[in-house]
Amino acid sequence: MTSTSADSAASSTAAASSSTSARSVTPPGDRPVGALQWQAPTLIRIDEHTTIPSMLEDRVRRSAGRPLIARKQEIGEAWQTVTAQAFYDEVQRVASGLIGMGLEAGARVAIMSRTRYEWTLLDFACWTAGLVPVPIYETSSAEQIAYVLSDTEARLVVAESITTAELVRAAAASLERPPEHVALTVLSLDTGALHTITEAGVGVPREQVAARTAALTTSSTATIVYTSGTTGSPKGTVLSHGNFTDLCSNAHLWMPEIAMGRDSRLLLFLPLAHVFARFLEVFQISGEGVMGHVPDTKNLLSDLASFHPSYLLVVPRVLEKIYNSADARAGNGAAGRVFRWAAKVAVDYSRALDTPAGPSRALRAQRAAADRLVYQRIRALVGDNADWIISGGAPLSPRLAHFYRGLGIPVLEGYGLTETVGPIAVNTPRLSKIGTVGPPLPPMAVRISDEGEILLKGPSVFQGYRHNPEATAAAFTDDGWFRTGDLGSLDRDGYVTITGRAKDVIVTAGGKNVSPAPLEDSLRGHPLISQVVVVGDQRPFVAALITLDAEMLPTWLRSHGLEPLPVSEASSHPQVLASLNRAVQHANAHVSRAESIREIRVLTADFTQANGLLTPSLKVRRGAALKRFAAEIDAIYGGPAGAGS
Repeated sequence: MTSTSADSAASSTAAASSSTSARSVTPPGDRPVGALQWQAPTLIRIDEHTTIPSMLEDRVRRSAGRPLIARKQEIGEAWQTVTAQAFYDEVQRVASGLIGMGLEAGARVAIMSRTRYEWTLLDFACWTAGLVPVPIYETSSAEQIAYVLSDTEARLVVAESITTAELVRAAAASLERPPEHVALTVLSLDTGALHTITEAGVGVPREQVAARTAALTTSSTATIVYTSGTTGSPKGTVLSHGNFTDLCSNAHLWMPEIAMGRDSRLLLFLPLAHVFARFLEVFQISGEGVMGHVPDTKNLLSDLASFHPSYLLVVPRVLEKIYNSADARAGNGAAGRVFRWAAKVAVDYSRALDTPAGPSRALRAQRAAADRLVYQRIRALVGDNADWIISGGAPLSPRLAHFYRGLGIPVLEGYGLTETVGPIAVNTPRLSKIGTVGPPLPPMAVRISDEGEILLKGPSVFQGYRHNPEATAAAFTDDGWFRTGDLGSLDRDGYVTITGRAKDVIVTAGGKNVSPAPLEDSLRGHPLISQVVVVGDQRPFVAALITLDAEMLPTWLRSHGLEPLPVSEASSHPQVLASLNRAVQHANAHVSRAESIREIRVLTADFTQANGLLTPSLKVRRGAALKRFAAEIDAIYGGPAGAGS
């Protein structure tokens, strides 16, 4: 196995940074006709034995007695540290138990739980025992659970609660299984699942566990992740140990500031059923820092304050809500004017950082004043120790990115897919351009097709979709490039910009192609707006469906001198509609007239996972929304598409 120390990582990254100005996009004469291509420099090549368990073993060899994980106590705000050695020993005991339960190498073990320490423990125990952990979102329906259980032929399910376990049993009972099929075991974390498993491992020799671990290679299946998808049935994305370990190894070298320092602290609160959180789980454990878990964002501010993370992983909606909350609370009086002045100073200051001259003396003085009045309070919300925010899952508006950098917490926006174990490209502390998702992580290669689609090659690209060779074949070009389905571009420095999803492009009745993402992203920055769906396919103009943010509504109404209103009434209130229309005008200023939104409909209920309009990663299920609100869309245009509208 190839490994490096923190010092050599920093040295390699410095070398990569120093050569940045020399690297370039493939010269035009060497590019495929009509395509743009960029290849990041390869920093490290792993060998076939660099598996996920080997990364944990390396961490124990480097720092057995140092903290690896912090566990929050049930009462109070204290966190108890778990050393690398203690975690490794517990992993070994649980791995022995899984083998003792009769699970053969390669067997699938489903995990259905919120984010918590036990999930990470089970993940590493399964990998150590040569098993394949399969995540199930804890919000999944019985039908979705049954699909995953059937497709993976899971032997064991570890659920979080008694209720979740009963849901799994009901889903399993609905399946038609052949008589010879081995019975499915369902355990619950809240009723002693780990004790049951470890008891089964009594008498299993450590040598048997070691043999399972040693038999793994980078091509061994590490997990099967079912894409939540915005349309259609989920696909089982098969990811190998090498998909994880190659990406982790190079990511540490590419951006050692994040997890290679002993003061690195990551608090996971996004679902571990999502592949990006799973990647960060392995990334943090293979570095030098500490990781903590919280099950949700209910007490996020107090959790951040007590854990003191050095970096955060968020989706843009979290950053939008922090900004919108501060804006709405400030109101329209003197406090509101101060906040909006400070926000403008932050944006101006950040933009000035990208100019040759940098911020002027006057702008620096304004920023210092704004820091005392506003920025310090906002920084305190993220735990007063955060150096970086990593944002992914959806585009972040450039203005918000400038705002956060200007107040002192740079946002490193990235881009990734389930099929690539998460990050494909990411801005780093040294290589960053706001408005892009950064350069590709080495050793990924990115190419833009003639149609503008982002194509990929590299060791983190998945092995295929389980039991679905047709979908696997359709996901690749004839010459082996993975089709992301995303539209984007590459600049001359190799930075990637995402412009939308190919399948979401709207073609108006006049033949104009409109990508809805830029308009939707701009509108979601308004404090009243929760979700937006831009519509107009085969219609004479572009329109939008908008939902209101029920959490922000009372604060906004109060700050604007209005009495409390339910969402159903606020959706038609003249002042609310006037504010939304001003937001639309602002969004329209950045697109052509043919692409601009001419009309809006404010819906009386928000999109949620429960009503099937949001995925577990908080993306809008566009197809479901268009179908659910077909009548509202037709009303905008005076009838169905093609009916003379």
